[in-house]
Amino acid sequence: MHQISVTALKEKMEAGENIHLIDVREPHEHEEFNIGGLLIPMEDIMTRAEEIPKDKPVIFYCRKGIRSGIAIQRLHQKFGFTNLFNLKGGMDAWRKEFEKEA
Repeated sequence: MHQISVTALKEKMEAGENIHLIDVREPHEHEEFNIGGLLIPMEDIMTRAEEIPKDKPVIFYCRKGIRSGIAIQRLHQKFGFTNLFNLKGGMDAWRKEFEKEA
């Protein structure tokens, strides 16, 4: 499975790279804190696969990187996606890395 670090993702976002973000957490988690990704909760990911681009990198994230990793594995197995990346450490890692800057 492809992974991306929070620092590498932030660099891509700041550079305006053509990437797509998907948050697989629950709505209340997304409302509490997110980095702008499309919310597709884990339980809905397989029925909403048509919303996931196949023509550019798609970064999945959750709280720690576990649910997003499972979602990627399922999508790869069932639909053959090869452009999906897991945000290593998820939102916990993002907050740990970047909230110290605030």
